[in-house]
Amino acid sequence: MRVKKSFIVLTVALLWGLFLQAQEQVNLTVDATKHYVPDWVEPTTSTAPSARADTRLVYDAATHSTVLFGGDNGGEVPRIRYDDTWIWRNGWTQLSPATSPSARGGAGMAYDPTTGTVVLFGGNDINGNALDDTWTWDGITWTQQSPPLSPPARIGQTMSYDPNQRALMFGGNNGAGGLFSDTWVWNGSARTWTQLFPATSPVARTGAAMAYDALTKTVVLFGGSNGAGDCCNIYYGDTWTWNGTTWTQQFPATSPSPRNVPAMAYDASLGLAILIGGYSTPGQGLSGTWAWNGTTWTELNLADQPSARFGTAPDFDPLNDGLVLFGGELTGDPFANDTWLLIPVPVP
Repeated sequence: MRVKKSFIVLTVALLWGLFLQAQEQVNLTVDATKHYVPDWVEPTTSTAPSARADTRLVYDAATHSTVLFGGDNGGEVPRIRYDDTWIWRNGWTQLSPATSPSARGGAGMAYDPTTGTVVLFGGNDINGNALDDTWTWDGITWTQQSPPLSPPARIGQTMSYDPNQRALMFGGNNGAGGLFSDTWVWNGSARTWTQLFPATSPVARTGAAMAYDALTKTVVLFGGSNGAGDCCNIYYGDTWTWNGTTWTQQFPATSPSPRNVPAMAYDASLGLAILIGGYSTPGQGLSGTWAWNGTTWTELNLADQPSARFGTAPDFDPLNDGLVLFGGELTGDPFANDTWLLIPVPVP
């Protein structure tokens, strides 16, 4: 498969600052005579969050760090839910905020640029109960918010920055078989949730992936399932975009296969939304890296890839000019606590 040179070949001049930092992490040598292409690299870390899936990872522009919260061990028995907060800044550091959300997996989380905070909503507790609380992270501690109106309790929703300077949330399930197809936005300045009623919407689903595409100034959504369990799941492979007012289904020439709980983040260095993982057979993670350029999907032919997984968490890492990805559930149900960077590396 051919990958367009326009986004594969990156010049050293644009990436010089990146490699001064990346050298220390992944032992790269900067050579001004070479071109660079994106590839996955697994850095050596002295410490990391414990192995888990369904954690959430969001770049916090106000503190120039990537914040991780919560996660779980899926449906394994005994159930485990996490309530720890970590930041990635060329290495993992566990924080001890004065207050925190309760332990949970499968929450929604996104950056709110209007207030410079990260907003978290919902998820499920150790008993599998869906939650409906809203929390914000200011770089130091978590604060529970008390909006006059909140979305119904849910898990498996997807959240993203929205082109109208808000945090956008779509879908999910109520933990008891009920699905949502609703669209909500969080106004961090007013500390309110507002339900929107677009003319068109994706069908109700849980486990979709979503990211803001800065080039087209839209949010792109892909995949998910009907959450009907191992016997009866329907997996979705449709692509939708949100322009701040309504959803529009896209019909790209190529697409990733239908899948549940893929992960997606926008890579500003490539100008592409990157999708990885998910599953279309219970317990069998998918591998491969897909890129959305605003028109179609392309599977990237990369030298190295994270192992097949689902329930993983990526986001953009400006300090390394690429994506950082953490953990997830691997094929056969083991859980991972590995860290991967999708960054430019020199062409041999």
